[in-house]
Formats: sequence, structure tokens, C-alpha cells
Amino acid sequence: MRALLQRARTASVTVDGTVTGHLDSPGLVVLLGVSAEDTEAEARQLAEKTAHLRVLEDEASLVSAGAGALVVSQFTLYGDVRRGRRPSWSRSARGDHAEPLYELFMAELERAGVPVERGVFGAMMDVALVNSGPFTVWVDTDELKGPRRG
Repeated sequence: MRALLQRARTASVTVDGTVTGHLDSPGLVVLLGVSAEDTEAEARQLAEKTAHLRVLEDEASLVSAGAGALVVSQFTLYGDVRRGRRPSWSRSARGDHAEPLYELFMAELERAGVPVERGVFGAMMDVALVNSGPFTVWVDTDELKGPRRG
């Protein structure tokens, strides 16, 4: 599971002209990608890391600052551009596998005390944000497991 975390002053997601989620105060925009191999354990691990990662101003986390997260599903985080000119999406999970893990990730953030706003899974979305810093960090559950062997 992959998350691109962007510290934002404000942010919003709009679908078909309707705002479906927004941050009106500082927090994180979380672009969340799910691979075909991901499980509930990765969703929980990534939510825990995201909730407590000290990436807000003054080294605060979402939990310690009482800040919110705007979570947007983003299958393109698993795009593979190593060959040819067209990205391959073969590592991205299908919707029936990805959506429950996306929902679990948000539920785990909320369980940790993080207010969660959201995009619409599988929809074409317009995402707007004022990136604070700018500050963007990449978190991948494969990398959280430690160095790969073999």
C-alpha cells in the first residue's frame, strides 16, 4: 500500500461540480494507492503510521495537532513506467479489492482520532490544495517492512 502525504493549508475534492471532501485548516492530503497484494494488515499499518507521523508544523502529527486528513484513492501510484511509453497498472488492485482497504484505512485513521474527509472511490476527481512548505512525503508499506532480501 502506498500513500503520498502532502501537508496542506487547505484542500478540497470535487466530483461533478460537488465538493465531496475538504480541509479548511492545516492537515494532510493523502493520495492512497492499493496493490493487488495488499491486505488489511497493510491498511492498518499505513493508517497508524500516517496518524502519528510527525510531519505537520512544529513536528506535530495529525493526532497530536487534532488535524484532519483528506483521503483520495489513487490507483496510479502503482503505475509502472519502466517499459514503453504507456504506464502499466498491473500492480494496482482491482476496485473490489482496493475499495474495502481504502475504507479500512480511513476507518483506522478515524479510530486514532483523526477527522477524515474523502474523495469518491473510482470517480474522476478534481483535487485542489495549497501545499504547505511545500512538504510531500512518500510512505510505502513494502519499505516499512525493512530491506528486501534476495
